[in-house]
Amino acid sequence: MTTDIKSTRKHYPPIKVYCFPHEREAIEKAARDSAMSTSRFLNQVGQGYRVTGILDYKAVEDLVRINGDLGRLGGLLKLWLTDDVRTAGYGVPVIRGLLDRLEERQQEVRAAIALVFPTADDSA
Repeated sequence: MTTDIKSTRKHYPPIKVYCFPHEREAIEKAARDSAMSTSRFLNQVGQGYRVTGILDYKAVEDLVRINGDLGRLGGLLKLWLTDDVRTAGYGVPVIRGLLDRLEERQQEVRAAIALVFPTADDSA
């Protein structure tokens, strides 16, 4: 390696890529999906590297939170169904409310999954 090599690629001339607007949009979307700049994405692909996408970490966080809520609600329901002494004061209206909250959380899970995997079947 010689001492006159510049430290970043920005000091070297770029390679131009001619493309139609829809092709540019597709390339830019693929770069965003891979959490890379368009330049880095094209550089990696041009050198034969396999580029992988990343998950939406916010959606994954939401799924983890909702899963925890479902676990807690399910635990409360289980206590009530086993006639546990600690749940003796809870009547049918409270349990119906609990079931309604479980259904709401299930809908949140479906919505979060649809954000991460837009082609997922909504009928599940």
